Amino acid sequence: MRELTKAEQEIMQILWDLEKGVVWDVIEHLPEPKPAYNTVSTFIRILEQKGFIDHRAISGKTYEYFPIVSKEDYRAYEANKLVDNYFEGSLKELVSFFVQDKNISLQDADEIIKMLKR
Repeated sequence: MRELTKAEQEIMQILWDLEKGVVWDVIEHLPEPKPAYNTVSTFIRILEQKGFIDHRAISGKTYEYFPIVSKEDYRAYEANKLVDNYFEGSLKELVSFFVQDKNISLQDADEIIKMLKR
């Protein structure tokens, strides 16, 4: 799996939420100021080249795009990359970081431990 840029992640988030859509659907869900149609279309083609989305023709030259990589799969990829790159592959180091530096509550820490045991 390949890493996504911030702009690509923003478009993927919209497609994950919509489940499918044309370029105009994506633009409609982007914040102001709205990017140009061609800009969004270019990012969508890049996402397709990276293997994150696919398309089907719905009429003439109009294509409907849909994710082929799930949000959960990409989340797992990013989480594993974070643990590997910044915590030497150790979940213990990751949890320790959040306990020490982010002042998570004992209840949250306990819930994390329960999840890890599953």
